[in-house]
Amino acid sequence: MRLKTIVFCVVFAMFSCSVASFAQYQIPQEQKPKPTENRVTRLSELTTIAPRKLIDCPTAALLPRGSFDFDIRFFPNGGVNIALGIGLMRRLNVGMAFGGEEIIGERDPNWNPRIEFMVKYRLVNETYMLPAFALGFDSQGYGAYDDSLKRYVTKSKGFYGVVSKNYLVLEIPVGFHFGGNYSLENEDKDRGMTFYLGGDVRITEDIAGTMEYDLALNDNRKDELYGRGYGYLNIGIQWIFQDRLILELDLKNVLRNKPGDYTMGREVRMIYVESF
Repeated sequence: MRLKTIVFCVVFAMFSCSVASFAQYQIPQEQKPKPTENRVTRLSELTTIAPRKLIDCPTAALLPRGSFDFDIRFFPNGGVNIALGIGLMRRLNVGMAFGGEEIIGERDPNWNPRIEFMVKYRLVNETYMLPAFALGFDSQGYGAYDDSLKRYVTKSKGFYGVVSKNYLVLEIPVGFHFGGNYSLENEDKDRGMTFYLGGDVRITEDIAGTMEYDLALNDNRKDELYGRGYGYLNIGIQWIFQDRLILELDLKNVLRNKPGDYTMGREVRMIYVESF
């Protein structure tokens, strides 16, 4: 337990140092990139800032090579989860995540049982006509961890494949994503492949929205503690600061796909991107 606390504090300290250096960084007005009117070029630029995850569901977008990001989530019961992603190669991202409940509060933290890992490889880059296609693995689920069923409240995606395509609709950047996945969290005997879809829209230069729907075909046994067959609908709104720092408010489980749920879940998310 003490080792897990130390690991969490070290990762949080790394994030704090990165944010401190970012706070001192300003782009001189004369060095700011000028907007281009070339539609194809602009669309290509948009794919580099597309979300790597909508909320819980991964997309085919990648971190640029030589960059990294911190994805920090604050969820109910004093929960915190920190994920570190690294753009290892032009087509390959890797990462790890760790967290738990009661981290914010007066009780002893209830840590997740292990560090979780992520890897994503993009087989096909997006072109003006074709979508991007990526394969990956993500063992990080969301919400509290249930030791009896060896699963998170929202199961991890496990092995997945996803296609993503970005468009300019009336000069507004819009992205569409569709994926299928097989989770390894199947101690509840509710297993099998499932699918998800979602989208993101850059409403203004500073504001963006995301939405995703996970069919949760592997979490729909109505006699269990989780899943009532409705699937998981999540909605998020983002405030974007120079595409390096993003603050997000998420409404989780809008369809109340869980016995005993009387309201939607509310989470706060912070994403910070930096380069080596």
